Amino acid sequence: MRATVIHGPNDIRIEEVPDPRIERPTDAVVRVVNACICGSDLWAYRGVAARQPGQRIGHEFLGVVEEVGREVTGVRAGDLVVAPFVWSDGICAFCREGLQTSCPHGGFWGEVGSDGGQGEAVRVPWADGTLVKLPSEAVGDEKLLASLLALSDVMSTGHHAAVSAGVRPGATVAVVGDGAVGLCGVLAAHRLGAGRIIALGRHQARTDIARAFGATDVVAERGEAAIEAVRELTGGQGAHAVLEAVGTEESMRTAISITRDGGGVGYVGVPHGGSAGVDIGQMFNRNVSVGGGVAPARAYIPELLADVLAGTINPGLVFDRTVDLDGVPDGYRAMDDRSALKVRIAF
Repeated sequence: MRATVIHGPNDIRIEEVPDPRIERPTDAVVRVVNACICGSDLWAYRGVAARQPGQRIGHEFLGVVEEVGREVTGVRAGDLVVAPFVWSDGICAFCREGLQTSCPHGGFWGEVGSDGGQGEAVRVPWADGTLVKLPSEAVGDEKLLASLLALSDVMSTGHHAAVSAGVRPGATVAVVGDGAVGLCGVLAAHRLGAGRIIALGRHQARTDIARAFGATDVVAERGEAAIEAVRELTGGQGAHAVLEAVGTEESMRTAISITRDGGGVGYVGVPHGGSAGVDIGQMFNRNVSVGGGVAPARAYIPELLADVLAGTINPGLVFDRTVDLDGVPDGYRAMDDRSALKVRIAF
């Protein structure tokens, strides 16, 4: 089969790799229908995150089950399924508590020795604990497929930020970051009943999506100017809940600074700037809490899936370019130079 591999900075290739096969009785093999490129993949693409030459890449996909191991009972051949970006056994103490990202038998797609999501097929360990079954008729609905694919990571991660920040009905929410996760954070805050949503971003095509997702205000400034702008919009108080979806020192400092006294920050941006943006003294004096981390997407997908199928939310709007497998290297370049927000891969 063919799949995406990374050989070094700015070196993404489509190569022949071994076909996946059932290795354990809890495995499934899934033929990929849709996958995508994540903003976090760009850290490897840019050389910030280390990868071995020839390592598989990609962690968001949905597809059709082709084969299952003898102990798999939750899905069967022919089922359309979506995979969260982390596999998990579904039965350990962490999984039962809804923290599948801490499963001792879990792992991330694209790890050394595992299949990446940006390929024609994937071996799925612990299929019953990982895969979520989808309506089979979705295969012919491109709009619906895009939104279902978003559940694998960005919509679930945006929701995790909103939940971790304590978004509640009527609350004022600010979202730091206008990437796909930040935009889905806007949608998640709107879904949870936020009364006002301030999106921090300065790319109009992206802030237009933010407004479509429920943003009531847009702040284009950065740094101290952004902090002052949010304070002005909120009468000097800040937001009850702030969603941080970037992961830099500046973005974290901004998020904490624009949080209202007694409010919370939900951080889900993959950290790549150290912890200098976190001022414990500032947080202590103002009773600001910080929560978040890696989103347990498997815990959130069922409830978000219901809203996607009902047409209540349409996170698939974050995909603004679709390529085939051969177009994946160009997709990486487009996301890296910001000419694309999020690239979908159709097989």
